[in-house]
Amino acid sequence: MKFITLGSALHAGVRRIKVKFDYNFELIGKIKSIRDAKWSANSGYWHVPYTSENLEEIKRIGIELGFIVQGIERVEEEKQARFFVREISSEKEAAIKLFRKFLNTQRYSERTVIRYIEAIKTFLGYLKGKRLEEITNEDVITFNDGYILKNRFSWSYQNQIISAVKLFFNQVIDKDLVVFKIRRPRRSRSLPDIFSVDEVERLLKSIRNMKHKSALGLIYACGLRRSELIGLRISAIDSKRKLLMIKGAKGNRDRIVPLPESMIELLREYYRLYRPTIWLFEGQKAGEPYSETSLREAFMHAIKAADIKKKLTLHSLRHSYATHLLENGVDLRFIQELLGHKSSKTTEIYTHVRVKSIESIKSPFEKLKI
Repeated sequence: MKFITLGSALHAGVRRIKVKFDYNFELIGKIKSIRDAKWSANSGYWHVPYTSENLEEIKRIGIELGFIVQGIERVEEEKQARFFVREISSEKEAAIKLFRKFLNTQRYSERTVIRYIEAIKTFLGYLKGKRLEEITNEDVITFNDGYILKNRFSWSYQNQIISAVKLFFNQVIDKDLVVFKIRRPRRSRSLPDIFSVDEVERLLKSIRNMKHKSALGLIYACGLRRSELIGLRISAIDSKRKLLMIKGAKGNRDRIVPLPESMIELLREYYRLYRPTIWLFEGQKAGEPYSETSLREAFMHAIKAADIKKKLTLHSLRHSYATHLLENGVDLRFIQELLGHKSSKTTEIYTHVRVKSIESIKSPFEKLKI
């Protein structure tokens, strides 16, 4: 049987319908036809605006193509749970404007500002019967239990809302709310999917388009995020020092990573063919950055051409870069710097996926004489 599994996810601070299914070219085309449908390479699913019309359209598409659509009831419940966000008083709206001004002044990224504003609107809308000065720690716990845990929202979504609430009351209302007593769901720990070195080689050899080969090659060569690659300017390359300078990465942090000589040669060949003007990788119009959709499609075509059967995403190239560095003996602290991770705990997940260390372990089964 073929399944489409629905859920919900937060993207750029906005709740969206999450659409997951095994790769199917025809179904992808149908989902892409939905207005504002987007692919999340990091998470490996499509997502569309959270509307009843889109939910009905996905059900219709499933029937047309012979898919069983599951999770519909859950999505409907979560949609109903957010109606209270619309009922925010003028007093709270004014405080939210001050909060937005504070976030912008402190130079939070645009994406973080959107998410924090959405989070505080959700919290204040839930407590629509209380004035700001009446809200206490107990209200935060009530909100956590009655909204986040009841609706089984994710660990990361819960942390995001609680962080926003704490910052809002501390900076705008001048009140400290204690959040350490809040019950938290157990955080899931999923290991990243990675390419083997041979699979990366097969992937890149299968690509004939020089722009696609250079873009995907650079993601793996330097461990880049998708947004970091698209945001690279030509000036980011220092070929003499063999360095790549990444500006304004996640968390507004800049970093420098080594650029392999073979990658520099590939980029030189690409530059001679395409002559970008501003961005290292540009779209069809000069001066416009390459689109995320085009990059994802180039990756999917390469996966198919290389006949790689694993369920991998564009972000898997970054995961593979980190894992292969670790397997080659690079210290975890250096890998943390190269990836631009704020916390070493984020980088430590790669210690669980390095194959060479696992292969060296001998099972006690080998000592059995059977």
